[in-house]
Amino acid sequence: MYADLLDLLVALDRIPQDPRYHPEGDALYHSLQVFQHARRESRDPALVAAALLHDVGKALRSGDHAVEGADLLEGLVAPRVVWLVRHHLDLLHSPGATRRHLRGTVKLHDLELLRRWDLAGRSPRASVCSPEEAVTHLTLDPAALGPDADESPHGKDPSSR
Repeated sequence: MYADLLDLLVALDRIPQDPRYHPEGDALYHSLQVFQHARRESRDPALVAAALLHDVGKALRSGDHAVEGADLLEGLVAPRVVWLVRHHLDLLHSPGATRRHLRGTVKLHDLELLRRWDLAGRSPRASVCSPEEAVTHLTLDPAALGPDADESPHGKDPSSR
């Protein structure tokens, strides 16, 4: 699993992003920044995993990177992480509908955190850890990737099933 996740993450190295929205540079540097914001603010291993892996679909350079990234992660990480990656742009593309649909759920709370970290991970001068360190952090806590990651630390989400 470590090698698979590392390969997906390292594939983001030198993947360009639109400088109007991503002045920080490539998708790997951005993902590592988002991961570090998540680690500082959350003790939820699945949410931290989603922060690190949210853009892995950008390496394919086609279509909807959120959907493609979630498809790449299916079977490697917990379904909750896959869901967060698949929906990490919902608050950007359709904020009103997303908020109405998920009102009062842990999923909305998680998407709001992920969106905030995604926006914060855009510094051209940030200091980040290596991809190896980031993936090691995820694999040290089996709750980040295993079936237990479907259970939020805030309690069971009524909209999760």
